[in-house]
Amino acid sequence: MISSVLPTYSRAPLSFVSGAGTWLVEADGRRFLDLGAGIAVNALGHAHPALVEALTTQAGQLWHTSNLYQIPQQQALADRLVEHTFADTVFFTNSGTEACELAVKMARKYFYDKDQPERVEIITFDGSFHGRSAAGIAAAGSEKMTKGFGPLLGGFTHLSFGDHDALTAAITDKTCAIMVEPVQGEGGIRPLSDACLKGMRDLCDEHGILLILDEVQCGVGRTGKLFAHEWAGVTPDIMMVAKGIGGGFPLGAVLATENAASGMTAGTHGSTYGGNPLGCAVGCAVMDIVSDPAFLAEVNRKASLMRQKLEGLVAGHPDIFEGVRGSGLMLGLKCKVAPGDVVTAGYAHEVITVPAADNVVRLLPPLTITDEEITEAVTRLDAAAAKLASS
Repeated sequence: MISSVLPTYSRAPLSFVSGAGTWLVEADGRRFLDLGAGIAVNALGHAHPALVEALTTQAGQLWHTSNLYQIPQQQALADRLVEHTFADTVFFTNSGTEACELAVKMARKYFYDKDQPERVEIITFDGSFHGRSAAGIAAAGSEKMTKGFGPLLGGFTHLSFGDHDALTAAITDKTCAIMVEPVQGEGGIRPLSDACLKGMRDLCDEHGILLILDEVQCGVGRTGKLFAHEWAGVTPDIMMVAKGIGGGFPLGAVLATENAASGMTAGTHGSTYGGNPLGCAVGCAVMDIVSDPAFLAEVNRKASLMRQKLEGLVAGHPDIFEGVRGSGLMLGLKCKVAPGDVVTAGYAHEVITVPAADNVVRLLPPLTITDEEITEAVTRLDAAAAKLASS
């Protein structure tokens, strides 16, 4: 008999009832150190006072009106994002998946309005993850994502991640955009080199095509910059954002230059819930904290500390781990055993991690994690690895 909740998830036998900062409390009272942050969503941890205040204050005033009317909170968040990024304009969604749908539409509509309707192909890369909508799975292209869901949305060219020569050769007069994650999350914490990202920007400029960055997982302070592409000193034409921007409230966005967004006129796209007062009130509170240079400097300092301790963990368990990779507080442990086994072993020691592809366990703690919590987290991971090694 099927569950009343559609059984599309393989869930761990854990039920959390409350959280504060980097900690989650299970129904039986156990306290877990959360190095998953809801898959990089709870950027400021659980029940952050500023976010609680923003949400409850707004909830007592107005929840929803729809985009038939002006929404002051939406305007305020858009203004913050435009102020702190490359973008001239923002469209709000409820998720990263929805942001992907719009990014694809925006790129294709741009060239349609330029009297180049044949330019519809978007170049993407193996190991990518752009959500589970029709466009998202077609963009990723992996069998795991697409099997059984054909016919797939056409117009995507899939290349090896980081192969600049193949990328150069793949651009044709039908190409409209390159879409890439500066740091792949689901793909196994694989950072794109600064040189490669700069090369992509140069290719887009040379061929007059658009650069779409998916910063759903690696954005909003996760790598120690407000957005990961800033490390390379380049800017995209279109960027997908979600997860951390809402701090736990469902919120996403597409940021774009005025030029890239020129085809998206009234009636070309919409969302019933996107940019509602509740989500945008929380988003404003997140941005006010995460965009502060002092906050980002602390993320970088703590990231260095965590990486140093993880290197020691790897050295102490050479039969379990192969190495550490990633950027900022978006880190991965490359495993010599099944990553699911490491995650499960962590549960027994009350520490939460997240599996990924390429035999990697993801560590995506709240950006507010303390030095003491980093030390305690690695201590618990060490105990989990020791247990695995002895079993």
